[in-house]
Amino acid sequence: MPPLTITFVRNRRTGLTCSIVVTAFFTALFVRADSMAFAAEPVQRPNIVLIMTDDQGYGDFGVTGNPVIRTPNIDAMAKRSATMTNFYVSPVCAPTRACLMTGRYNYRTRCIDTYIGRAMMSPDEVTAAEILGGNGYSTGIFGKWHLGDCYPMRPMDQGFQESLVHRGGGIGQPSDPPGAEGKYTDPILFRNGVAEQQRGYCTDVYYSNARAFIEKSAKRKQPFFVYLPDNCPHGPFDDVPREDLAAYKQLDLANSAFPQNRGHKLPRQANVDQRARIFAMITNVDRNIGRLFETLKSLGIVDNTLVIFMVDNGPNGRRYVAGYKGNKSHVHEGGIRSPFFVQWPAQLKAGHKSDVVSAHIDVLPTLLDASGIDVPAGLKLDGRSMLPMLKGEAVHLLDRHLVIQSHRGDQPVRYHNFMIRNSKWKLVHPSGFGRESFTGPPKFELYDLANDPYEEHDTAAAQPEVLRQLKTEYDRWFDDVGSTRPNNYAPPRIHVGTPHENPCVLTRQDWRHTSGRPWARDSSGHWLLTATAGNYNIRCRFSPSNVAGVARLRVNGKSTKLKLAANATTCEFTGVTVPAGSVRLDVELTHGEKTRGIHQADMEKMPLADG
Repeated sequence: MPPLTITFVRNRRTGLTCSIVVTAFFTALFVRADSMAFAAEPVQRPNIVLIMTDDQGYGDFGVTGNPVIRTPNIDAMAKRSATMTNFYVSPVCAPTRACLMTGRYNYRTRCIDTYIGRAMMSPDEVTAAEILGGNGYSTGIFGKWHLGDCYPMRPMDQGFQESLVHRGGGIGQPSDPPGAEGKYTDPILFRNGVAEQQRGYCTDVYYSNARAFIEKSAKRKQPFFVYLPDNCPHGPFDDVPREDLAAYKQLDLANSAFPQNRGHKLPRQANVDQRARIFAMITNVDRNIGRLFETLKSLGIVDNTLVIFMVDNGPNGRRYVAGYKGNKSHVHEGGIRSPFFVQWPAQLKAGHKSDVVSAHIDVLPTLLDASGIDVPAGLKLDGRSMLPMLKGEAVHLLDRHLVIQSHRGDQPVRYHNFMIRNSKWKLVHPSGFGRESFTGPPKFELYDLANDPYEEHDTAAAQPEVLRQLKTEYDRWFDDVGSTRPNNYAPPRIHVGTPHENPCVLTRQDWRHTSGRPWARDSSGHWLLTATAGNYNIRCRFSPSNVAGVARLRVNGKSTKLKLAANATTCEFTGVTVPAGSVRLDVELTHGEKTRGIHQADMEKMPLADG
């Protein structure tokens, strides 16, 4: 391994040839105060563990003021860590994951929503796993990927040498394999693309496999990158750790039990049963984080292991969020603010805090900086390294404008459900996530976060020039991310008939929805594919109807049909000729006058006949 020098580190951090060209509008440049230093001692590359929970809000920790929840291991980690206190994520999960893996705004990656084909990330994107794996790291993911279930978008296609994941955006969604619907206990997960029955609660399974991966890497004396994106405490909530649930059932979980002395008060009513279940899931995560640190200590590698803890978005429902406004899907602080704890005893001082505005796009450049790896030539990042701030180094920062935007739909809509902020001001248009667009002129809100961190005083009318400036910066950003590639917001296509994945399982998670509610029983949709030419067998699964009907399959409009008996739940089209290239696949069921889509399809290219 070549020695690490201050010159190389300084160039990566300032990005004087990268940041100006790559993120000309919104990446701040910074220069080390000791830029005249000549060299440093060689540094051993750190092991890296990146932990991210799902739908756990900023207030779901003892360390952030929650007096009820039990998170002793995360709280202890926070005390051992350096912290970014103004750290942001997207208001929903798949966009955060795309930003996290690429160091780029998710609108550059074609991942713009959480389902119906818009949570898939372009396979052209370069991930942290690909870069670290290409530089000697062993790479593993254990939990939730949510950036594509099929080739070439699976984690195993995107740089992870070991993967154990569920499909889709969560257990209990249409991408569940048959027989495993909604099972957090004893789930069927996918190990390197192959379905595998597990034993135990899902979080326990992820962490036990991650610890085994760490032990193997340590035995080989190979640095590792472990990504632990748990799907907890995301719903459904019927299957949670029983002992933890019983303990929380004994506690007062009403909103009145939580601090209300600052910021936005909670409503009077609360679903205390659901809250108990969420807290039980979180405490189980915390317990597993404690076991993870025990493993690192037992292997003697804790000092040079960089461990990050963060969440993917705000809480799934309105609950204690330390006085901030909003929750998951909102672009107010409660929906997009995440804790960001970084423990690395060899390099970072416990208890150090930086209030520099930072976000998910900054994680990848920080990991590369910490490991002494240059950004690959030609790779355009939006993020910047947080390492100097985490170390408490003297740096001169030019302010940047950070943008967070997410809403439903096939492509971004200007001003829809976004925020832009710098070190002082935040412009926000909270038009709502659960719609494709908004009507009428945008109703901007402007907050002085330096003096009003809880967004209690809208100053839009009093500060028209600040509003204008931030709106101009947002417009430049929106135009820039949208011009990343030709036809930038076209959804990625699933590849079928390749030796990498055959059969390929098509689910409602990735179809292009056409009618009805996207995941409802009677909705319809189609899949956009890139096919290898050949004959395919297509096995379909669907919920039964007590009326006989017809199943109709169309490949680029060419139709084939089968009769369905009453109460049928499967059918199979055999020997279907599929051309090479772009293919639209439709499968519809008709019962009398009612037409609906199927639940899933296994699409398998058949081998060529001998002779």
